[in-house]
Amino acid sequence: MKRVSHEPAYVLHHYDWSESSVIVEAFTRAHGRLALVAKGAKRPSSNFRPVLLPLQQLSLSWSGDAEIRTLKSAEWGGGQVMPTGEALLSGYYANELLIRLLAREDAHPRLFDAYATLVHVLAAQEGESLVAAALRAFELLVLREAGHLPALDVQTLTLGALQGDQPYRLVAEGGLRAAHDDDGAWLLGAQWLSLSRALADEAPLTATLQAAAALPGEQRAHLRQQLRELLHYHCGVGTLRTRQLMMDLQSLQAPSSRSKGAAPLP
Repeated sequence: MKRVSHEPAYVLHHYDWSESSVIVEAFTRAHGRLALVAKGAKRPSSNFRPVLLPLQQLSLSWSGDAEIRTLKSAEWGGGQVMPTGEALLSGYYANELLIRLLAREDAHPRLFDAYATLVHVLAAQEGESLVAAALRAFELLVLREAGHLPALDVQTLTLGALQGDQPYRLVAEGGLRAAHDDDGAWLLGAQWLSLSRALADEAPLTATLQAAAALPGEQRAHLRQQLRELLHYHCGVGTLRTRQLMMDLQSLQAPSSRSKGAAPLP
């Protein structure tokens, strides 16, 4: 029986398996996304109970060859505190993207490292603009790792070079193309090229975060809209659950908060 010990991992989600056990959806560095049964995790005395938390780096050990392995041990990896507020919801959103877009047992070590960086950014809670830029960077990286992101340095259908001062639109069905007059969202060629270079960096989350943060405010909103459409297309649903939750929470804000210009969701 195959056994893996002390593998760096994060908990993406868990759900009930029996009266005392849960199934854990884990994202591991060397083995990708896995389903693990944590037997007895719901018991008050379980060692799993205080450890299997989202957005915390863990060290997991498991055994088995079936689709659902048996979790043997889980240890906290140390590091940052749990994000709170909208940063916590942003973390749940990132988790949902990984569950929806990554196949099980398909390793993505660079994406795992990028996710770890994103968790640190969320835990630091250094401002909504930084969190928003980090989410755009992570969305781009997940789409690329899942094979859904076209090259951002050429037009997809023609392979024509991008002109730095011309607008281009990223569309779900056709990739990157020259923007039309009625396109509501686009980026200049120079901005797409900057994002493309950042994605090729040795530390892609940090580099792409910086490239996204450098965009003017209107272009940051345009990038968010284009990535949302691409993600929804490939996830096969209208609105991701965590995204809808964030929208619902914003709609419950007091009218006075909205009138004062409450910040949009990241």
